[in-house]
Amino acid sequence: MVSQIFTLLFLLGIPFLIYGIYNFIIGLFGYTRYNKYSPTQPKHRMAAIIAARNEEFVIGNLIDSLHQQDYPQELMDVYVIPNNCTDNTEGVAQAHGAKTFNCSGKVTCKGDALTQFFDYIFSENDIYDAFCVFDADNVVDKHFFSAMNNVLASGEKIAQGYRDSKNPSDSWISGCQSVFYWTLNRFLNLARHRLGLSAALNGTGFMMSAELVREDGFKTYSLTEDIEFTTQCVINGYRVAWAPEAITFDEHPLTFQQSWSQRKRWSTGIVQCFDRYSGQLFDCYKKSKNFCAIDMLIFLIAPYVQVLTFIYTVCSFIIFGMLYITTSIWSSAMTFAVAFSVGGLITSVLFTVMVLWLEGKRIKQVNHVSIFSFWFYLVSWIAINVSCFMKPIDIWEPIEHTKSLKISQLAK
Repeated sequence: MVSQIFTLLFLLGIPFLIYGIYNFIIGLFGYTRYNKYSPTQPKHRMAAIIAARNEEFVIGNLIDSLHQQDYPQELMDVYVIPNNCTDNTEGVAQAHGAKTFNCSGKVTCKGDALTQFFDYIFSENDIYDAFCVFDADNVVDKHFFSAMNNVLASGEKIAQGYRDSKNPSDSWISGCQSVFYWTLNRFLNLARHRLGLSAALNGTGFMMSAELVREDGFKTYSLTEDIEFTTQCVINGYRVAWAPEAITFDEHPLTFQQSWSQRKRWSTGIVQCFDRYSGQLFDCYKKSKNFCAIDMLIFLIAPYVQVLTFIYTVCSFIIFGMLYITTSIWSSAMTFAVAFSVGGLITSVLFTVMVLWLEGKRIKQVNHVSIFSFWFYLVSWIAINVSCFMKPIDIWEPIEHTKSLKISQLAK
């Protein structure tokens, strides 16, 4: 009977094992070198787009960094989309030389603002070859537009840039989230790009060709317009390229509560995307044999897998404990489970240090608590996903941004 229980648990765990092995194999390609696009002469006219809600404290630095690009200023414009503002975001944006677009319709999330902007630009001022999307709290490396010009010249239609951090040392949570995005840069985006798969848009610091948006439109319905648009592109036969030389510095939350709210929105949006697009992704693969569609489908099931893995793990420990109580036999499976848990904590610390080393970061640049608490940051996502399934959010809640830094300060 005992052996049959162990066999059953093993069989039930096989799907989770396969999922883990798949992502592990993909991640191995993150140890390759970053790709570089061949330099080309500036020729594409581009627009920077910034949706902003009560961002007067930080938006000026972003606009200034865009005006300091090594790309010809006559080939780029900066648009700010103030929405639901109760401060002077629009006035600050205009004072720093940006154009502003005011939405006429209701804006409940960033996707709504972008949709209305693109509807306007293609009907009234269709002069751009590409658009680069930023969050108001960002500052942008001076080579960003030159790097995206190179990507466009290579034939790519959409690309995600490197998402770096403005404030990795401010708190343990901002440090953990910085490590998280450095991990995504390398083990998700770089790895998939090397394999010919699609990288994923990360919400900011990405480029879309006007041809792509004009053809298919920018119509998103979830709380994660970036992941949804990535999914739509994959379904339509495009992949998101990875452009690590196009660097954006992003401000991360300072408190666990802010991070919880932000990550719950991400998880809710991913679930929404799975519900809406899973069938289309599968049909896309059946028709075109494009493995990017299957890979995107696997990406979207992450919240489900995490919750089911957690339930499987807890139930397994309970069963192992009950068997030990009733038989007084300590199984090798129990030894493995305990060793795996302890080993996971140690590995998470070593992994965090490795990510810093691979990304050329110094330990002193990151809040030291983050190095030892990154495992907790990741594990807390299980509770976030459970909360997401039990009580999903339906509105986008902005995160207050207070880190006012110029790009010159970050360069130092």
